[in-house]
Amino acid sequence: MRRPAITSLAAAAVAAALATSCSSPGTTASGDGGAEEVEVALITSTSGPLASYGEQYLQGFEAGLDHITGGTGKIDGVEIKVSRYDDGGDPAKGVSLAKKSAGQGVRIIVGTAASGVATQIAPVAAQNKVLYISGPAATDALTGANKYTFRSGRQTFQDVATAQQILVKQDDGEGGKGKKVVVLAQDNAFGQANVAAVKSVLGVGGTTVESVLAPPSATDLTPTATKVRAAKPDMVFVAWAGDTAQSMWTTLDQQGVLDAATVVTGLDSRASYPVFGKARDKVTLLAHYVPGAIDSPEAKAVEEYFGKKGWKTDLFTPDGFNAAQMVAQAVREAGADGDTDAMVEALEGHTFAGVKGENTVRAGDHALLQPMFQAEFDGDAPKVVLTVDARAVAPAERKIG
Repeated sequence: MRRPAITSLAAAAVAAALATSCSSPGTTASGDGGAEEVEVALITSTSGPLASYGEQYLQGFEAGLDHITGGTGKIDGVEIKVSRYDDGGDPAKGVSLAKKSAGQGVRIIVGTAASGVATQIAPVAAQNKVLYISGPAATDALTGANKYTFRSGRQTFQDVATAQQILVKQDDGEGGKGKKVVVLAQDNAFGQANVAAVKSVLGVGGTTVESVLAPPSATDLTPTATKVRAAKPDMVFVAWAGDTAQSMWTTLDQQGVLDAATVVTGLDSRASYPVFGKARDKVTLLAHYVPGAIDSPEAKAVEEYFGKKGWKTDLFTPDGFNAAQMVAQAVREAGADGDTDAMVEALEGHTFAGVKGENTVRAGDHALLQPMFQAEFDGDAPKVVLTVDARAVAPAERKIG
């Protein structure tokens, strides 16, 4: 789906709030009476194809830091100084920024919207013993990557496992036995990765998984929709990106696919809502987060902060908010002079209340266990119809690499 550009006013506001410190990186004495500080390098996409995701993360981080520090920017007297960098979605640039930050003594790196960037920064964190808390990057490969790598968002497994819960619900608890799932995607790396994920998660317990892959350049999607309908699926799992998304949904509706099967897809950012067109009332949404639908104290805090800024919460607001909370926990427990291993220990097994509800950093592999949601459109906006318990969508534990 087309990603919206960053609005200049919002970008300027975030840049002002997350201004680069003039003092030396790492743990230093600041200019106001010698108070201690910890430097955080925030590396994410503020340009490139995932710029909107990076913007959502940045705003969430700012709101989270304000909330967890009571507006002071300090944890137990230690000031958290944030330096922001744009990786542009380029792994080489992300690695270069991470290495530069580590070389300057920075011990905490957060951010990364792109999975390709995140998987390249993770080894840098291990090599330099830097705490790394990834952002919206969903690749499962980050879980258990190494001792120093954590995540503040969900992972692909949790998305697909949410679809499994919908199958279980449809099949009266039989776990999808005898059901057929068709993955509709484009024939590219993104589409093939989704096919593999659905097969690994849903293709068990008697569920059959097939795929219909369309050429990425295809504009006439009627043959593709016809193949999906002919397969007679119980569920269609749609993983689609790009300018043909609206045409795809319209064609599925015209060919009767949306009436013949349960069609599920991941909820994207606010800007994508109009893409569904008339099909939106027939689509089941797998949701990492539904803006405005959660009634936790943290959700209220972020809505209040965003209201003052004139921002709107979006899909990856919680990832930034979580990251700020995790940074605060690491600093609180380890102190300004604590080493990175102490920060790692402070996060392993840590349970905290986030925007979505309760989060737990699994000690064994650093997966972030969290609730997920099933949603549907109610007019122009989605609403939550089912909250899926974190334990029901928890990935299998991995051995830390």
